Amino acid sequence: MSKVIIALDFANKQEVTDFLSNFENEQLFVKVGMELYYQEGPEIVRYIKGLGHKIFLDLKLHDIPNTVESAMRGLAKLGVDMTNVHAAGGIEMMEAAKRGLGDGPQLIAVTQLTSTSEEQMHHDQLIPVSLNESVVHYAQCAQKAGLEGVVCSPLESRMIKDATGDDFITVTPGVRPSTSDAGDQKRVMTPSQAFKNGSSYIVVGRPITRAANPKLAYDEIEEDFK
Repeated sequence: MSKVIIALDFANKQEVTDFLSNFENEQLFVKVGMELYYQEGPEIVRYIKGLGHKIFLDLKLHDIPNTVESAMRGLAKLGVDMTNVHAAGGIEMMEAAKRGLGDGPQLIAVTQLTSTSEEQMHHDQLIPVSLNESVVHYAQCAQKAGLEGVVCSPLESRMIKDATGDDFITVTPGVRPSTSDAGDQKRVMTPSQAFKNGSSYIVVGRPITRAANPKLAYDEIEEDFK
């Protein structure tokens, strides 16, 4: 199974269908995020699973523990392979999410978004420590809560594994081929750099989904990540 997760940041099912037609007879690992899920609902997950693909359902739950536990109980019924919460919700909330989800899917926690700079973290979140310290702390809280891993920048993957162990999963957006624009991501690496820095999985969207030849772009990124 590929360690490259394709972000299906599309507006509707038809766009998803058109894109996935480039990968007939190939099992992918894809990310369904807020944009697609809020337009199409749970049915889009069932549709993609029906095609045989693995799904990272990226909804970043962040609410009181009871609400998150109940929501996760519902998401577990969709048969997703991975989903997430915000680590900022705290250990109690993450433990509740794990209870609701059960033993099937992997549960990971978002540390700091890859669109967040250290200056923004200090100014907007009033977190006085360094961004690296914040990310590692969130990862340790997620591990304490029983989660399998975190979402982080590829720049932080190695220090997280040093603090938590090599079995702790790091799922890293903010990965771009050297020929691609960084877009709204601020903490980025190339696939090969992310591999060398310990990323367990990389999440790539526009460099694949908006490529002239998505299959070729995917194959090149997958090869680079090896």
